Amino acid sequence: MSQNRFQRQLHAFAKINLDLRVLGLRSDGFHEVRTILQTIELHDTVQLSVRRGPFTVTSRTQMMPQDHDNLIWTAGLAVWRAIGRTGIPDGVAVRVKKRIPSEAGLGGASSDAAAALLLFRQLWAPEEKGCFLRDVAADIGSDVPFFFNGGTALATGRGERTKQLAPLKRQWIVLAVPGFGVQTPQAYKWWDSLPNRKKKELQRPLSRSWRRRMDLLSNDLQVPVVKKHPAIGEMIDRLRAVGAHAASMSGSGSAVFGLFAGQADAILARRRIRKAGWRTWVTRTISRED
Repeated sequence: MSQNRFQRQLHAFAKINLDLRVLGLRSDGFHEVRTILQTIELHDTVQLSVRRGPFTVTSRTQMMPQDHDNLIWTAGLAVWRAIGRTGIPDGVAVRVKKRIPSEAGLGGASSDAAAALLLFRQLWAPEEKGCFLRDVAADIGSDVPFFFNGGTALATGRGERTKQLAPLKRQWIVLAVPGFGVQTPQAYKWWDSLPNRKKKELQRPLSRSWRRRMDLLSNDLQVPVVKKHPAIGEMIDRLRAVGAHAASMSGSGSAVFGLFAGQADAILARRRIRKAGWRTWVTRTISRED
């Protein structure tokens, strides 16, 4: 296909943090983390088209930043510079169909950026191998590299170093998102303000049997975020009460999830936990092979 007729699209899948441990503040201002990431079926769709005119990033979703305020813009400029070109890209339009909520800890912006990076490579540098994008991705956002492969992975450092884990047995998920978001930097500031004693209580090692005992999974950011937003803790309790074998906040919030063995159980649980001001979905985990 010639570049003049180039039009491609990719799904950009959301993620949940099955487990998240904050290990401390780094000298570069980021936090050292150890987290188990898992892609889920909920997704955005990122479409790239070649056309005359300036480089644009658009969506019908008003909450999504447009053009240079979006990570997709950053991704496009980064690839453009990485292949030795100067100035601002032109003749490219990216449109995003958003389904992943913003400021929810589900990685929507990072996943969109990862999908866009793959599309930019197809358009501008098809001869480059996948490893070409990894360094570019890590500079855009800590969890962007994870979304190239997805599945189940352990992320360390500030989240940019990933190691694929054995695929998780399929889980059905009830996802609940309140009418407010949580900004990631703010959540980490709340964690920083915790007493050292409380931080030490949270920083316990992850059990090696976590796949058999998923109720042992935890999220260190959940304590300070729930303190500021008690409704998040109340929804987690609701999910446990309706039979979730694990329930937690994802990332820095505000989304929470409950894990269920079967789809029917998840559908019933979603009906039972519905609450005014909250959006809910039934979705599932996906592996690299899906």
